[in-house]
Amino acid sequence: MTLALGCIADDYTGASDLANTLTKAGLRTVQTIGVPAGDLALPEVDAVVVSLKSRSIPAGEAVARSREAASWLDARGAGHLLFKVCSTFDSTDAGNIGPVTDALREDAGEAIALVTPAFPETARTVYLGHLFVGAMPLAESPLKDHPLNPMRDSNLVRVLARQSRAEVGLIDLATVAQGAEAVSARLDALVREGKGAAIADAVLDRDLAVLGAAALTRKVSTGASGLGLGLARALVASGRVAPAAADTDLGGPIGGPAACLAGSCSQATLGQIARAEAAMPVRRLDPARLLAGEDEAGAALAWAAERIGDGPVLIASSAGPEDVAAVQARYGRDAAGHAIEDAMARIAEGLVARGVRRLVVAGGETSGAVVDRLGLPAFRVGPEIAAGVPVLRTTDRDMWLALKSGNFGGPDFFADALRLMP
Repeated sequence: MTLALGCIADDYTGASDLANTLTKAGLRTVQTIGVPAGDLALPEVDAVVVSLKSRSIPAGEAVARSREAASWLDARGAGHLLFKVCSTFDSTDAGNIGPVTDALREDAGEAIALVTPAFPETARTVYLGHLFVGAMPLAESPLKDHPLNPMRDSNLVRVLARQSRAEVGLIDLATVAQGAEAVSARLDALVREGKGAAIADAVLDRDLAVLGAAALTRKVSTGASGLGLGLARALVASGRVAPAAADTDLGGPIGGPAACLAGSCSQATLGQIARAEAAMPVRRLDPARLLAGEDEAGAALAWAAERIGDGPVLIASSAGPEDVAAVQARYGRDAAGHAIEDAMARIAEGLVARGVRRLVVAGGETSGAVVDRLGLPAFRVGPEIAAGVPVLRTTDRDMWLALKSGNFGGPDFFADALRLMP
């Protein structure tokens, strides 16, 4: 196996988003869960996205896991390494975007890495180093309230500098508008100034192609799926990858019971849950009872077992910002998060044991906990449900999944996903 592009994603839903983006751009792509033990027993691929659950763990652990993934990808000839992060740059002053980028760049022998979370298709743009969600700066948008990684600063040069050993510079939009050679020259100039990372502006889809071409002149870059799209387009345009049609033959229907799990507390997911109540039974977990030691997971499984024979069900731990803050204040942020993730993972395991083979999961941390508990090794990428969210088919068993970042998808996302899971 010789890969044109190797990718390391810091959460599972982001990995699915990237795998979907690369597949649509013509790259034959596989998403793995964790670092594979050996070569993939799959048809030839152009790109592999190694999914890690490393966004919110201690920085040292995130660096170690990312280095292990990079070593596996490098051993398979990856021509470029992309560290895939959230398009809202979810992180804290301790990391993990900065520490991982520093480590991957240094291990590759590179002096600087291009960094951008921009993805105009999903209304994430960067201008003068500031991240915008639609017309709003990130720190003024509803997306600032991530329960584990709240984002209170829209200036990504500052954000990245606080968590990096390297100094951070800027590639502004005027430079990007001049093309890939100008961006590469700016990277060289920043190296002479002692910078080790550069936040790059991008406000239009065409900016991603420029940044992708410039990033390919280095061995390592960091960004969201928008940069992945730019890299894919540059690989195809340069002739290094022959574009392939999306693989629509992922096997026949699976059928059987279906279920949805929602752990994201984003406004988008909260709206999708409310919409789903008109189409399927919905049970909401009580975080206070769960953290007080009550068997909320067991009760939810018993509830689901009585209903999944009649159609899909949805179990949600999602709550609004004020409710989340109250639970975190009482029990602690980490304790609350881990307890809820563990409960959702137990519920997923129980549902699969009861015959569920079509599973939709909303929320990055929830998706990671669920996939880890189920022990799924890798996915093939199927049709797109919504921007950034594909249908996935497991490589080791007959099972459909969809792993959704909390902010993605339309109002009827759960119903839309199930329609693409025959």
